[in-house]
Amino acid sequence: MASQVRWQCHGFSDFSARALYEVLQLRDRVFVLEQQSLYGDIDGADLECWHLSGRDAHGQLLAYARLIAPGVKYPDASAIGRVVIPQPLRGSGLAKPLMQQAVNHCLALFPGRAIMLSAQADRQGFYESFDFRPVSAPYDDGGILHLDMRRD
Repeated sequence: MASQVRWQCHGFSDFSARALYEVLQLRDRVFVLEQQSLYGDIDGADLECWHLSGRDAHGQLLAYARLIAPGVKYPDASAIGRVVIPQPLRGSGLAKPLMQQAVNHCLALFPGRAIMLSAQADRQGFYESFDFRPVSAPYDDGGILHLDMRRD
């Protein structure tokens, strides 16, 4: 499955209306409905971010992550956020290529900058496999335990 994914990374203005709708629908379905986290997903940052999408040969959205430039969320680091795979595809092997693509794009877009992320605490080990290290104590974010992690 992961080898058949077509990855695309682009700025906000390069979204088609349909692609933007699909991304926002996926984020809403997973983060708000499934995880029951009540927060403002449409936070204004999307306009300044890069958007990484993985799609199949038919154009179906399989994976997504938001890449945030230094200075938008963290003063000295870029960030990866809104990492999401639709529920039916979890466990299919897409998480690792999605995260590798996100890290690679951050390194290319923002060279020499650390990368931050806010990880769900139960996924700490997954992010550690990409050289992220915890830099905060666990905290509640939308009813789910998170911790800040950094890759220098």
